Amino acid sequence: MAGVFEVEVDGVEHDHGLEHHDEQIQFDVSKLSPEEKWRVEHARMHAKHKGHEAMHAEMVLILIVTLVIAQLVLVQWKQRHPKSYNLVTLFQMWVVPLYFTTKLHWWRFLTTWFIFSVITAYVSYRATRKPLACTTPRLVYKWFLLLYKISYATGIVGYSVVMFTLFGINLIFRIKPEDAMDFGVSLLFYGLYYGVLGRDFAEMCADFMASTVGYYSASGMPTKHLSDNICAVCGQPILVDVSEEGIIENTYRLSCNHVFHEFCIRGWCIVGKKQMCPYCKEKVDLKRMFSNPWERPHVMYGQLLDWLRYLVAWQPVIIGFVQGINYALGLE
Repeated sequence: MAGVFEVEVDGVEHDHGLEHHDEQIQFDVSKLSPEEKWRVEHARMHAKHKGHEAMHAEMVLILIVTLVIAQLVLVQWKQRHPKSYNLVTLFQMWVVPLYFTTKLHWWRFLTTWFIFSVITAYVSYRATRKPLACTTPRLVYKWFLLLYKISYATGIVGYSVVMFTLFGINLIFRIKPEDAMDFGVSLLFYGLYYGVLGRDFAEMCADFMASTVGYYSASGMPTKHLSDNICAVCGQPILVDVSEEGIIENTYRLSCNHVFHEFCIRGWCIVGKKQMCPYCKEKVDLKRMFSNPWERPHVMYGQLLDWLRYLVAWQPVIIGFVQGINYALGLE
């Protein structure tokens, strides 16, 4: 059904010297081009908010003050009660994007979110069982390491597509700029979101498994004696010597002389964000561990995901709180 809008134009001055008068113009919006529709909506918005400069300044002030206070509260909460902060943040990361994508009918994201949730729920269930099965640690680390690499590659591809679009390279392949930009931004969103969410779940599983295996405790004192040929992360024997080249994976020796399976210690340090020895809690030097320089940016990417966690989990909640304050004060 075609929509007819009435636009009132106040005080229009004409070229023929006519007096100022009010005009009411009616037109069919369905006959306008997308650019013209956007201009009409833009003009209506300006007309609606004309003369509300003081109100807008008050709304901006409320936004700035709320952001500062919220940041201070979150920092104090994280320092004083890190476990509850991490748990609530993980829940926010899992639920907030789900609400918006359901509202916007982004079925592709909902499909990937459902697959991720089912697999991660199963892996997390295995990681929290007691006694811990001997195959569970490797299953957990391999899943989150795979998820980490996929999200990293997806984010890089999405960022590259966005940059190529900005430089006009998409025109070589006769791809519309809006289509290329939508594709790049979507990939970037997928990579960042699942990268952040996967790291949070990995940290939770890493803490559970480490305490269940028994070589790690909250007080820092090991609850079992570690043999020289046992990995302190998974509790399984080490079959490849540190000086030997393994067929599937190598063996790493940290500066504290404790040895680990490659997948275990990589998962513990990178995916689980544990920058210490799982047995004696000595700080791990990642630069000495990674002789391949191409693997070092993975750690930098993990730090970027930590920074983006605030934007994904808490920024929508803070903006919603600001809108509630504006509504209570009668600001529009």
